[in-house]
Amino acid sequence: MSTDTEAILTGVRTWAESNDVPVDSVEDSEIVVTLPGEKKLKTNVAISVFARTAHLQAFVIRHPDENTAEFNRWLLQKNLKPGPVAFAIDSLGDVYLRASVPREHLLAELDGLLGAMLQAADSSFNELLLIGFLTGMKREWAWRVSRGESTRNLAAFEKELSGDDNEFLGTFTEGEKVGEGSPPLSQDGV
Repeated sequence: MSTDTEAILTGVRTWAESNDVPVDSVEDSEIVVTLPGEKKLKTNVAISVFARTAHLQAFVIRHPDENTAEFNRWLLQKNLKPGPVAFAIDSLGDVYLRASVPREHLLAELDGLLGAMLQAADSSFNELLLIGFLTGMKREWAWRVSRGESTRNLAAFEKELSGDDNEFLGTFTEGEKVGEGSPPLSQDGV
């Protein structure tokens, strides 16, 4: 690792400390900061420093259970808006945010880049859940209601989940588990 790379990563650590943001070193040329959100409770951003560029990448949400074409269309339409970050999907269809800058600009642009990544992840999260996981969320809501369990982690979706169009309400019996295919809601920060 070059001294220059060490200085850049030290600058990222200094930014994290001054903004009260947790940071983890992953490799000699990579660091991860954990940004707190509102809709998506946290966004981990990996910052990798290479010979000429610095790349930022953040996991947003896993691949959708349903409506894949609509889900991907939504992501592509968001990528039409100008800005420093773009949505990307990996080979599994999981969604990430990506940004790249010349390495010598990273520290000067760090606050704006991380702010843009957090804003994009946080503002898109609930909409992506509704497009790609609505059936699973309806099933989860109905199961929780049938058992008298808290629906607090789904409160943002109460309007969509508690109405007459939730075909799962009233279908669970005591002790029955939610079927396969329901999203691991706590994994994605709901």
